[in-house]
Amino acid sequence: MELTAGETSLALSAAPADEPVVVFENVGLGFAEGEVLRGISFQVMPRETKVLVGETGSGKTLILKLAAGLLRPDAGRVRVLGRELNELGERELLDFRRQLGFVFQEGALFDSLSVAENVAYRLREEGVEDEEKIEALVREALRFVELEDAIEKLPGELSGGMRRRVSIARALMGHPPIVLYDSPTAGLDPVTSQTIITLILRLRDLHHVTSLLATHRLQDAFGLANFWFDPAGGRVVPASRNGGRPQASLPATTFLVLRDGGVYFEGDQKALLETSDPYLRGFLV
Repeated sequence: MELTAGETSLALSAAPADEPVVVFENVGLGFAEGEVLRGISFQVMPRETKVLVGETGSGKTLILKLAAGLLRPDAGRVRVLGRELNELGERELLDFRRQLGFVFQEGALFDSLSVAENVAYRLREEGVEDEEKIEALVREALRFVELEDAIEKLPGELSGGMRRRVSIARALMGHPPIVLYDSPTAGLDPVTSQTIITLILRLRDLHHVTSLLATHRLQDAFGLANFWFDPAGGRVVPASRNGGRPQASLPATTFLVLRDGGVYFEGDQKALLETSDPYLRGFLV
């Protein structure tokens, strides 16, 4: 996969390396049918990828929405990029969300808008009126996901993987330092899934993006833990390959397994693979 010249301007804001960019402290959330999250606590450091794993209904998507300020917790605190989300008013939350990218499950594109209009939607909502600037930014983002040729197409004319890549391009508008991914490879074939994981690796390794990623596919998370994007070769390579980066130098990929409303496990790939816990082993088979 070749890099393009336009990618260099997609540089994203950096956070202090020793301060967490996402912090959940004893977070609880429930609905009429009962509590879903009970006392959830974790943190995400800059450039880390935190992988949320759990059965359907365990609260993975809710955690992403809490991190984006789309939901408020019933208990506890959520702090993102140094801001206490519980304390922000609606206008402040709108400003805060401009610092985040959100890749929704299934892409969540507007069917009646072209690819260009979908990607530009965020800019226009924020009041950007310079059409030349909008087009340049849209083309830059689509070039990054290798879909510039589809700029005038409608979502209905795209494959599932292409729609997911457009969703990633839309999330890049504003150059966010954090991107939230809700099951980005769900329903995709293995080859297309690898394309999406490659994009996530490129964002992490070229532009130092921090990620919170919900998934049912642990193989995707293991790919993030064991591979890196080599800008010189323009391709993904194993961390252990001769001449490649050593495993210890990669940005952290850690796992958070949810069960019964709480954190059942938190740790790195090694701890997860070596566990003898029957419930955790069930995710590995």
